[in-house]
Amino acid sequence: MNPPPLPRWIWLPACLALAFVALPIAGLASRIPLDRLPGLLTRPDSVAALGLSLRTCAVSTALAVGLGLPLALVMARARGAWTHVARTLAVLPMVLPPVVAGLALLSTLGRRGLLGATLDVAGIQIGFTTAAVVLAQAFVSMPFFVVAVEGALRSLDPEVEHAAVGLGANPAHVLRRVTVPLVGPSLIAGATMAFARALGEFGATLTFAGSLRGVTRTLPLEIYLQREVDADVAVSLSVALIAIAAVLVVLPAWWLRRRGASA
Repeated sequence: MNPPPLPRWIWLPACLALAFVALPIAGLASRIPLDRLPGLLTRPDSVAALGLSLRTCAVSTALAVGLGLPLALVMARARGAWTHVARTLAVLPMVLPPVVAGLALLSTLGRRGLLGATLDVAGIQIGFTTAAVVLAQAFVSMPFFVVAVEGALRSLDPEVEHAAVGLGANPAHVLRRVTVPLVGPSLIAGATMAFARALGEFGATLTFAGSLRGVTRTLPLEIYLQREVDADVAVSLSVALIAIAAVLVVLPAWWLRRRGASA
């Protein structure tokens, strides 16, 4: 059954909202130096920054999923006042200024940080390394995954899982063969959002990891540096970043729709 029609007036603010998002992107696209674009995107600094971003985002997304899924499961099923505290802490990086997130990581894992000082004695340094980039990206992106998956878990019909338990399945089997497949689309959507957020991470990475070419200088950092040196390079890399983010949004949604239509 189709949903009821919307009031006609709702189209005006909806179109204004879309224009509010689309016009700045169109303005940026209008400044693309098409004649220089291939050369600008294949500069050694550009290729190094893009490659580093894609590699670190893949690792940070895997970290966000590996840690975020158990956290989402616990928050969706556990009861008690502590769950409100846990939920607040879990989503807090979403609203923190990126520089504050970077300072928090530096204060914890930097050479003089809460844990970093002990790690430094053991010869392990995290700050201003590629590992710092991964941790900064995971810190700011994991809440997006957790929020998406927790919402899906809360909307599940518990009778389905209880039926599996009644048939003799143990909790691990129910989780693996029933719960996770049922929230599969949300897992994909959450992981996509986490990857896209990690790809655009700037402030926490700069504060915690610095900007070392080939080591910590991700694509957003390269864009920021080139903004003062060559605006055409910054615009070209910005458009490339937007294109990657758009693909990340469109492809999973298209795949899920196609999968749903063929089911």
